[in-house]
Amino acid sequence: MHWILLRGLTREQAHWGGFPVALQSAFPGHRFHAVDLPGTGVHYRQDSPDTIEGIRRQVCQQVSHIPRPFGIIALSMGGMVALDWAQSAELGEIQQLVMINTSSGFSPPWQRMRPVAWPRVLRLLSRRELFDRERDLLHLTSNRPVPLALAKRWYSIQRQRPVSLATAFNQLRAAARFTPASRRPLPDALLLASRGDRIVHFKCSEALESRWQWTLRLHPDAGHDLPLDEPQWILEQIRSWLPRS
Repeated sequence: MHWILLRGLTREQAHWGGFPVALQSAFPGHRFHAVDLPGTGVHYRQDSPDTIEGIRRQVCQQVSHIPRPFGIIALSMGGMVALDWAQSAELGEIQQLVMINTSSGFSPPWQRMRPVAWPRVLRLLSRRELFDRERDLLHLTSNRPVPLALAKRWYSIQRQRPVSLATAFNQLRAAARFTPASRRPLPDALLLASRGDRIVHFKCSEALESRWQWTLRLHPDAGHDLPLDEPQWILEQIRSWLPRS
């Protein structure tokens, strides 16, 4: 099976780090494709749409050459794009869905972005010193010690492919307004969340579990960027959840 990997707010495929390689090693019979949202990565010169639907339509155009069916692994706002995709896809196009620390309009605003995170996110988005901004974003999204080399790597990513303020605010607007349709798109999906997430409350994943009886697994202390903090834990959850072939 081919899998699409989607990151979150203002992040691009390079921010996955070694996670796609770890996925490929853990699941050698599958193929993994990290895809940039509009306004990020290889598309950094364009501004993002300000709706999840608009973002999803552009992502679908990017992957039109990849054979169906898909699985999707998506983090944070990428999970909203994945959920919108699964609800609008043709029957059988999306077969597996893994959503990591994501939210939706099924949860109240103070859970979708925790109140303590709002001032920091807005301050970071407007901060002029790029290295300090990227280092502080890492400290906000990760609950593990942040090596200087990693902060430098994220700084280098943004130097090479800077995300515009217009894209950042359009993505924030899209995420804040997103509410899925009421119809369950798949019989099951894997919801991964962390109790230690300081940006999105894990109760947002619990709301999706409760509404659609999907599979939820919680990590006790990792941060919002679960693939950075606990990549092996994610691989173990996917391996135990995927149907045996």
